[in-house]
Amino acid sequence: MKILVAGGTGFIGTNLCTELHDRGHEVTALSRDPSDADLPADVERAAGDVSAYDSIAETVAGHDAVVNLVSLSPLYKPPDEDAHETVHLGGTANLVRAAEDGDVDRFVQMSALGADPDADTEFLRTKGEAEAVVRDSRLAWTIVRPSVVFGDGAEFLEFTKQLTTPYVTGLPGGGKTRFQPIWVGDLVPMLADALEDGTHVGETYEIAGPQIVTLADATELAYAAEGKSVSIVSIPMSLAKFGLSAIDPLPFVPLGADQARSLEMNNTVVTNDASAFGVSEDELTTLGSYLGVGATGRRGASRPSP
Repeated sequence: MKILVAGGTGFIGTNLCTELHDRGHEVTALSRDPSDADLPADVERAAGDVSAYDSIAETVAGHDAVVNLVSLSPLYKPPDEDAHETVHLGGTANLVRAAEDGDVDRFVQMSALGADPDADTEFLRTKGEAEAVVRDSRLAWTIVRPSVVFGDGAEFLEFTKQLTTPYVTGLPGGGKTRFQPIWVGDLVPMLADALEDGTHVGETYEIAGPQIVTLADATELAYAAEGKSVSIVSIPMSLAKFGLSAIDPLPFVPLGADQARSLEMNNTVVTNDASAFGVSEDELTTLGSYLGVGATGRRGASRPSP
């Protein structure tokens, strides 16, 4: 197939473009600045901004499938208050329109676990609204909602270390917020399968890793991988929310009220839809095994290759 990956130069995008290329597809990576992307030589690079329809319409036309990976970070405050609406909702609407106008058949939307038009955070609310745009389209769509994705180049562990210090650190609510992180090397084959297998059309999948870890667990694993220990001191959630809300208006502060609300929301699945792709949870990589420390999955304690 001829496949366009919007957001193809990002963390997940470069991994997916490589996977699709290795499967023999003709791949185009679309982003605002694709020049420095680490991609196979014959993956085409195209410049375009999904928030501007005219900059992407011609590039999208003629492809067999589009994958939308374009997303703001749920971990950091966006550059302006309308960014979630512009990127998630507006960007998805433009890609869907371009795909419909350009005779594209397949469309895979990477959303987020917890996406809901009535969600308490702007990130999840606009992700939920974007899903509705995809479902209402004429396209043969599939929606994938992953939990936090980790791997080389991901921001989850770096964010954890930015939020904390080694040896002794405070975490809102003692770091009890729960995640079910999935390794990028496990996720991208499922995204590729969603494109290739017509049985996935019209389905929404919630994908997560094999283990539930708290923010405190992730902090301990991140520092253990560096040979450091850490003791967690609990900061009352109400105090953390007040502090982050108070500094929210400051443009140079990377966290704000939306991030405070997200710390009260668990990011786990009831049923892991990885099974829809023929994968059982015990085949998936744990965060500890990726880091080479702590609890390991079936693949053992060695760090998987990217």
